[in-house]
Amino acid sequence: MVAAARAIETHRPDALAQDVYAEHFVRGARSSAGWPVRPEEVPDGEANPLWGRLGRYFGLRTRVLDDHLLQSTRAGARQVVLLGAGLDTRAYRLDWPPGCSVFEIDRVEVLAFKHEVLDGLGATPKVVRRPIGADLCADWAEALLGNGFDPAVPCAWLAEGVLLYLPNLAERGLIDTVDRLSAAGSTLAYEVKVGWEQPEVRDNPVYSSTKQQIGVDLLALFDGEPRPDSAQNLSSRGWTTSVHTPFDFARSHGRGPRPEPNDALASNRWIFASTGQRSPRPG
Repeated sequence: MVAAARAIETHRPDALAQDVYAEHFVRGARSSAGWPVRPEEVPDGEANPLWGRLGRYFGLRTRVLDDHLLQSTRAGARQVVLLGAGLDTRAYRLDWPPGCSVFEIDRVEVLAFKHEVLDGLGATPKVVRRPIGADLCADWAEALLGNGFDPAVPCAWLAEGVLLYLPNLAERGLIDTVDRLSAAGSTLAYEVKVGWEQPEVRDNPVYSSTKQQIGVDLLALFDGEPRPDSAQNLSSRGWTTSVHTPFDFARSHGRGPRPEPNDALASNRWIFASTGQRSPRPG
């Protein structure tokens, strides 16, 4: 779904992000082969709650996090870890500073599909890329360290569209691990939902149209446990954190979703955190 949204965004005349690989993932899976990948293929165009409003959200999120990662690496981070990388192609499409490495952590079967599509296209990464098959609900730190990650080197961590679906304990474990393995100068960006969706919000067309058009029940995917306050957790460990709504960036970029009544996106938060002068705590 997110790959399809990125493909549509790529072909918009006012695109915020470009991902030429995204449409090939959509076409490469039987379940999504008939989904739209260009604006002219979207029923009702921008008025479509899924491919219009939610699609614009994913396009905006992609651009904001692209900018964040490039800013982090240009400021000195030489490692990038994509937690729950999915069909992320940043290793292939962004212009990274020299000497960077991108680690992609996701389940083995997800990475296998991704490699099948990209290898079929003859795609070549623009950076040293290290895919790691691991489950974020298990102990993934050992696999990361075993694949060349250096906890003494600043890192830009990214959990894009991941923590919403993890159990409370897995989110806490992820934050603990990121903190433990982060040298001074490291950054972390991630997305969460705050609070609970009220009944009137659960009826929002973004949710109902997604289920109707592609059979994906987003509400059923969100973890139902009370969410930890990971931003406060990081602050208590000495990280500097800032919390934003997606609408903050929609205003600054001049496009993207704007608030609406009973908004399915109103509880979404994008958190950016950075370390000060500190030493990593490996082990």
